Amino acid sequence: MKINTNIFRGYDIRGKYPIDINKDVAFVIGKSFGTYIQQLGKYKCIIGRDNRYSSEELATFLIEGILSTGVDVVDLGLVTTPMYYYACILKNIPSGIMVTASHNPKDDNGFKMAFDERGNARGEMIEEFRDFTLKGEFVKGNGLLTKYDIREEYINLMLSSIKLGNRPLKVVLDLGNGTTTCIAKDIYYRFPLDLEVLYGESDPSFPNHHPDPCVEENLEVLKRKVLELDADIGIGFDGDGDRVGIIDEKGHYISTDKYMIIIIRDIINKVEKKKFLYDIKCSKALDDEIKKLGGESICYKTGNSYTKAKVKEEDLPFGGEYSGHVYFRDRWPGFDSGLYAGLRLLEILSNTNKPLSKLLDGISHYESTPELKFASSDDKKFAVVDKIKDYCISKGYNILDIDGIRVTFDDGWALVRCSNTGPNITARFEAVTIERLEQIKNEFINLIEKFNN
Repeated sequence: MKINTNIFRGYDIRGKYPIDINKDVAFVIGKSFGTYIQQLGKYKCIIGRDNRYSSEELATFLIEGILSTGVDVVDLGLVTTPMYYYACILKNIPSGIMVTASHNPKDDNGFKMAFDERGNARGEMIEEFRDFTLKGEFVKGNGLLTKYDIREEYINLMLSSIKLGNRPLKVVLDLGNGTTTCIAKDIYYRFPLDLEVLYGESDPSFPNHHPDPCVEENLEVLKRKVLELDADIGIGFDGDGDRVGIIDEKGHYISTDKYMIIIIRDIINKVEKKKFLYDIKCSKALDDEIKKLGGESICYKTGNSYTKAKVKEEDLPFGGEYSGHVYFRDRWPGFDSGLYAGLRLLEILSNTNKPLSKLLDGISHYESTPELKFASSDDKKFAVVDKIKDYCISKGYNILDIDGIRVTFDDGWALVRCSNTGPNITARFEAVTIERLEQIKNEFINLIEKFNN
């Protein structure tokens, strides 16, 4: 069958349902995946799915395709992506697929894949799988299907990894009607917290707000509820539960790079290796703080498939990226879980009398933008970024091109890159003053608009 090759993206397979991703595509992907992993010596895989309307159908046909190649399937059913990750670890089955479109709009869906011990497929791994799939040369067999419930084991993992202090905390959770509705309350109610839950019922139409907790406008109701209840913290999660967004007691959004500062301040004297990873979207304040604390840093390309693998490869105790993915490896198995990330912050708060906002005292201050998105087709966006790179080279700018183009000035920086999850160019800017921020922002937004027209 004809498959839109644009669904094969930088970190996963993702597209519109039922136009780009449908049951027929899922069946073919299943046959291809089953054939492909057998070439890697794998004959068993794990499958999970999020709460989107289309996910159960897609998972059913995906599994049917895999079984038809002779590969055995362990079906987790409805789970968050972190629950799927833990099942792979617990069952010692590195191959698997999570049916999810994460924080994408409700009509999207897709597949996060791991072929083997290398972790989530990314970059060239996905390109190779795309080409393999398009050849259509699939083997036949009869795989065995079994079901597995990871729920209680995942809850026990959380309980054994967190120890709250004596300070009572009032906490507001925003589940955003996403997949965390299947387990978040069961976990958080096991702890001695004064808990208020927003949008705690599963509704994949996402009627209240888009399920992306790292876009501040999606957390407006959470902000208001924190202030209304005089809560200590608000915590939001994305559609499949692997990312986190934080609101402090004043109703202010705490970006993930600042969240990471709080975590690193807490753990740096508790871990042997004092080296931490962040992605190119993060504020210079994070790098400043790591150096101030006597640690080392790695600035790496964006994308949870990349950053998580790099944190593991470098054997780092902690790392993360601006989009809300964070990876603890001090006393957690290293995969990204929004629920766990929230609990780690609650653990810190419960062991201090300081309000959350005060845990960021003394950090470097820079003026910055949130991540900005500019619509650009998948066929065009890479050429636009290449033209901006050529412009920067012609100007003699100091550039880092591990992911798009990041330009560093003495008094700020600019980042322009292609989104790997949708037809967009993304950008972020930072500077020491508002005036300089506007100058940098205007220069590069003008370039994006010029080359994108």
